[in-house]
Amino acid sequence: MRFPTFIKSLLLGVPVGVTLLDCVGYVARVEGISMQPALNPDAAVTDYVFLSRWAVRNMDVQRGDIISLVSPKDPSQKIIKRVVALQGDVISTLGYKLPYVTVPEGHCWVEGDHTGNSLDSNIFGPVSLGLVTARATQIVWPPSRWQQLPSTVPKTRIPIAIGKRPAAGSNVGQSHTANTSSSNSNCNASSLMHPVKESITQ
Repeated sequence: MRFPTFIKSLLLGVPVGVTLLDCVGYVARVEGISMQPALNPDAAVTDYVFLSRWAVRNMDVQRGDIISLVSPKDPSQKIIKRVVALQGDVISTLGYKLPYVTVPEGHCWVEGDHTGNSLDSNIFGPVSLGLVTARATQIVWPPSRWQQLPSTVPKTRIPIAIGKRPAAGSNVGQSHTANTSSSNSNCNASSLMHPVKESITQ
């Protein structure tokens, strides 16, 4: 009698679990240094973050959000970056082929906090919102690092012009210090790795 009950529970539990991962979110490990100091400030300690799929279900992305997205360079990989500008915003770039970029409709501009050590929009340009998979909302491990991840844009990276229809609730220019090194060598990008089946690299 117990075996059939176990099978029934398994048949019910697997779809529920898959639905939660696909629609709600999951915990992933952050690797690399491109999001320092917000993530992995100590190279010896790895942060684990909760990635909320629900938060971006309508492609509702705000300036300052830390997001997971499919790499424009390699669709088989996922990366984690901060949204610096939204569609219609004008952003001054750091080493991009153009000194200023107006973010096209349906796109955003993403950067790593560790400037000069990140493969981001300063390399591949604006990214489509369709590539966004989740938003990092909390650091869940290790316990000493438990915290919410606020949506803030570094003061040095605030867009020089805001689009006509800025997203509601965006939190531009609050305190968050970025490393402003301009070197583009040794681009060690932060990546996420799903602890079960999914790896995200850059």
